[in-house]
Amino acid sequence: MKAMIFAAGLGTRLKPFTDHHPKALAEVNGKTLLEHAIRYLQKHGIEDVVVNVHHFADQIEQAVKDNDGFGSWVTISDERDTVLETGGGLLKAAPHFEGEDHIVVMNVDVLTNLDLSRMIAAHLEDDTIATLAVMDRNSSRKLLFDEAMNLCGWTNITTGEVRAARENTSSRPFAFSGIQVVSSKIFAMPFTGKFSMIDVYLHYARENTVKGFDHTGNIFIDVGKPESLEKAGYLFE
Repeated sequence: MKAMIFAAGLGTRLKPFTDHHPKALAEVNGKTLLEHAIRYLQKHGIEDVVVNVHHFADQIEQAVKDNDGFGSWVTISDERDTVLETGGGLLKAAPHFEGEDHIVVMNVDVLTNLDLSRMIAAHLEDDTIATLAVMDRNSSRKLLFDEAMNLCGWTNITTGEVRAARENTSSRPFAFSGIQVVSSKIFAMPFTGKFSMIDVYLHYARENTVKGFDHTGNIFIDVGKPESLEKAGYLFE
């Protein structure tokens, strides 16, 4: 199985570091976020990785070259011209996943001890178009699931906006952890250009099964701010 790491973002929350570097090269205990992500995937048997780049793309390419891919086969998906967000980034990288039935996709700025192997097994058993790692934790934006953990919508807690994917009288809100396992069927998505994976999941959830994988209780840090980098230093080697 191959994986994709989203590393093209501007990382504005990590300023001033990202004024001169990509967030993928921010460090936790002497290792870049990119290395942490690649090592995490290796622990679960995934050593063939696609990394998308945009912001200070040359620095990421050089880091991959200097470190021999951190022990993995790393392919660059180039978004220098236009950053395509998560959905557009995955779609652009589709040719790199030809022949793959399922793919792991993750954000470069998340650190967790989620049992990815167990999540992959659940995805394959359920035969869903996508399985999303989610947690019961504070977040301004949440995905909504029914009792069987089928995706049925999205909400912005702050504004009260709700985007429904299917009718459901009762739903449970969970925060998305930025890690997902997807079927290659997802590349038939009816979108182009710049768009989010959330748009893709809400689209497919209307007529297909998109599952949530609840890993509440695991360690999880969204390393988007300088203070979260410091906190991560105490929890991850």
